[in-house]
Amino acid sequence: MSTELQGMIVAFAVATEGVEQAELTEPWKAVQDAGGTPKLVSLESDQVPAFNYLDKADAFDVDQTFEDAAASSFDALVLPGGVANPDSLRMNDGAVAFIRSFFDSGKPVAAICHAPWTLIEADVVRGRTLTSWPSLQTDLRNAGAEWVDQEVVEDSGLLTSRKPDDLPAFTAGLVKLFAGTR
Repeated sequence: MSTELQGMIVAFAVATEGVEQAELTEPWKAVQDAGGTPKLVSLESDQVPAFNYLDKADAFDVDQTFEDAAASSFDALVLPGGVANPDSLRMNDGAVAFIRSFFDSGKPVAAICHAPWTLIEADVVRGRTLTSWPSLQTDLRNAGAEWVDQEVVEDSGLLTSRKPDDLPAFTAGLVKLFAGTR
């Protein structure tokens, strides 16, 4: 185990359903392997069921709800994808405010796949270059972002990636980004 993220607490923001399991578990493991402590923050307490595309997968225990969580308690934020997950998050004012507060305080954020939908709702993409699942490119451009088709993009403390196939580059990038903000 490396110690690049030793002492860092990283929030993983998810809705009550629809999170893509690999986009939750692989970054989670990368944070742990680098010495950090991941915490699952969601709309409700209890457990969050994950999915492997459209098939139900494992369930994960929630550490805190958005109502009880504050960005000041965390060093960084990860936004896993899935289609339903970010779509639900962007409809919840508390979740959107929580996400926006990381940008307001200059803390690093990593988002993959459909997760940039929540970034649009938080109004934090204008003037940034990022990537996502290809179907979000028009939404991102309409919100003032420059969308590019690349495995991973880092822009001023925001790391984005396109899809589960990009997870190795995404996890390496988020560890590097988070470690660089210590």
